[in-house]
Amino acid sequence: MKSQQNAPKQKNSQRGSTLTGIIIGLVIGLAIAVGVAMVITKSSTPFTNKNGKSDKADIPLTQLQDPNKPLYGNKDAAKEANKELTASKPAETVAPPVKPAEVKPPEKTAAEKAAEKAERAEAAAAAKADNTDEKYIYFLQVGAFKEQVAAENSRAKLALIGFEARIVEKNSDAGTMYHVRLGPYTQLETMNRTRSRLSENSVDVAVVRTVK
Repeated sequence: MKSQQNAPKQKNSQRGSTLTGIIIGLVIGLAIAVGVAMVITKSSTPFTNKNGKSDKADIPLTQLQDPNKPLYGNKDAAKEANKELTASKPAETVAPPVKPAEVKPPEKTAAEKAAEKAERAEAAAAAKADNTDEKYIYFLQVGAFKEQVAAENSRAKLALIGFEARIVEKNSDAGTMYHVRLGPYTQLETMNRTRSRLSENSVDVAVVRTVK
């Protein structure tokens, strides 16, 4: 009877010792895991140095902003290459300015020379006439008529085209004559202008000069 009563007690003691061993094993394993973790934490990783900094070089901020900056190359090297390229070019020669050819006036023809000579002659005659203007008075005579009615008709025709004429009565061996005249003109130039206007209206006149 005593042996049967001791058997359950032995089984209970064995169960207690087994549970205690398991707990102790768990504690030891946990302690080992903590120790290994501490060792791993204190040791340096291959990506950091002793000071705890990364072995990689710090990337400048500007390079981070412009990722394509390394592709631009060195500015100094580019300047040197540009200088070499400029030095290799042949020097440009500047041609001296070409002077325009002197244009000579064309030679005058014989007709042009004759015309100039005539103009000079007319100018000389006009200058001479200016000197004689002080001595003479000029009239432009349209016609001389035996009958006064014919003279009046001629003066009326002149009035229609804008010219004022007068009738001068003169006696001669042939009888009384009625002269239709414009004037007097104290300057030869004025008389010539009036003569030209009459000619444009198909009126022929004769120049009458009298001493002052």
